[in-house]
Amino acid sequence: MDLEARSLQPGVKAMLLAKLREYKSDLTKLKREIKKLASAKSIQTAHDELLDPGMGNAHMASAGQRERMEMSTERLNQSSERIKDSSRRAAFETEELGISILEDLHQQRETLLNSNAKLHGVDDAIDKSKKVLTSMSRRMSKNKWILGFLIGALVLAIIFILYFKLFH
Repeated sequence: MDLEARSLQPGVKAMLLAKLREYKSDLTKLKREIKKLASAKSIQTAHDELLDPGMGNAHMASAGQRERMEMSTERLNQSSERIKDSSRRAAFETEELGISILEDLHQQRETLLNSNAKLHGVDDAIDKSKKVLTSMSRRMSKNKWILGFLIGALVLAIIFILYFKLFH
């Protein structure tokens, strides 16, 4: 329970650790009290008290001790139940938190897979556009050469025509 409480969120963690410390101190107090009651009187002392003429007082004292022991046992049982309940709640909350984290991780995985598929599609589109740009560049270069050749041919034709007109 201590480990579970330490792994929770700070607000809940402080509260549960305080309760846990309280339960532990109650438990140790009750254990000490039970040990005192059990070992307070040895068998011989109890036997002597039973044989004593003031047997009524001894019976009253043991009834009081028995009553205190029953109350202590009851408090111990209640503390144990509270500890069990709080540990069950903590385990349930931890389980819910784990489930929600797993759902978030699943959604993120799906998002990453979709992004990966889109990235491959974009990569294919980039490859196609590269090919188109390369072919456009080749056509432009080809058109420049053709245009240059035509301009050169026209200039030669003009020079040829001027030559015949001027010298004939």
